Amino acid sequence: MGIHFSYTPPVHYTHPLGKRRLCSDAVMATSQKLTEHFLTCTICTEVFDNPCTLVCNHTFCRKCVVNYTKTRPEAISAKSLLCPFCNKMTKVSAPERPVEKWADDVKPSFVIQGLLDSFGPGYKETTYCTYCQEDGETTPAVVWCSVCDEALCDKCTGAHNRIPSFRQHDVTDLSGEVKAKGRRKVKIMCREHRQESLEFLCKDCKRAACQKCCIIYHRKCDAVVTITSQITTMKTQLREVKKALSKKEDEMKLRVNEKKLKEKLGRDHYSRMKSNIQSACQKVINQAKEKERKLLDQMEDISYKHIGQLKADIKSGEMSVQMYQQQAELIDQALQSECDMDVYEMYQGCEAGDVEAVGDADVKARGRITKVTFRQDTDKLS
Repeated sequence: MGIHFSYTPPVHYTHPLGKRRLCSDAVMATSQKLTEHFLTCTICTEVFDNPCTLVCNHTFCRKCVVNYTKTRPEAISAKSLLCPFCNKMTKVSAPERPVEKWADDVKPSFVIQGLLDSFGPGYKETTYCTYCQEDGETTPAVVWCSVCDEALCDKCTGAHNRIPSFRQHDVTDLSGEVKAKGRRKVKIMCREHRQESLEFLCKDCKRAACQKCCIIYHRKCDAVVTITSQITTMKTQLREVKKALSKKEDEMKLRVNEKKLKEKLGRDHYSRMKSNIQSACQKVINQAKEKERKLLDQMEDISYKHIGQLKADIKSGEMSVQMYQQQAELIDQALQSECDMDVYEMYQGCEAGDVEAVGDADVKARGRITKVTFRQDTDKLS
């Protein structure tokens, strides 16, 4: 059956923040459900025996998937393991080997292996002291330290409490139904020797190794130790790294806060500058509008006088035109008269100046606006 989810086994201790309890019956029920739904091979309907996970993420017993592949000629010719579920093929790394060996290089998924280690047939409810296990002993634990993430027996609890910095740690009693579970150890298999787990550490080569790797490649190395024996040292170094990271985190937070303060001050500064610029521009605009109002008032006054004078001149000119027309008509009548005295009298009137000649001097130029100019004081602009 294919597994397409991430699962973390429940923690069975009372945490000061969570107060989460899970009794033995609930653990057993959970283990049974996981076994039935996720740890059972769909071919043999039994709990996985030496499982392998194909490229399609479906998991079967190695023997089951090999036997099924043998019945499908297309899989044999393609040198691939065939999934009974979706018929997708998984290429094998060494097709020249017998078919029975094809599945040996296919590893189970990390989730399946972790569930088998935690809830499979070999699963046990007893919690042992972490430090005693590092010394090869299986002493039942009586308390759980959530800070150290360790289970402790009576003897190790006394040593734990004698350390001043450890006395304030949150310690949970494992008596009764409440059980504490540390992180379960998941076996990591060697890439070269697929059936061997990585249990040793070569300090010279700085590499994890299985038992066969130690015999073959690390015989001349001076410092080959078990990984379990170095866990305490590793945890100590990790705590130091964590402490250094916490210090860097605090320093970076301080820098970020300083930058945030500068950012706020900068925003306030530029906001004030913006306000000052807008205020100065508005002041100039107001002055320009006031000057505009005064100029318009002056122009209106001058234009009123000028236009009025022009209208009076036009009226006077029109009256002169009528007078000239009348005089012209009188002259025309005298010219058409058969009486010589009429012509003589009109001639005498013209000689005496009673009839004025038409001239352009009657309409004189008056004061008026001819041009408007705006000037800026460049010395006061910024």
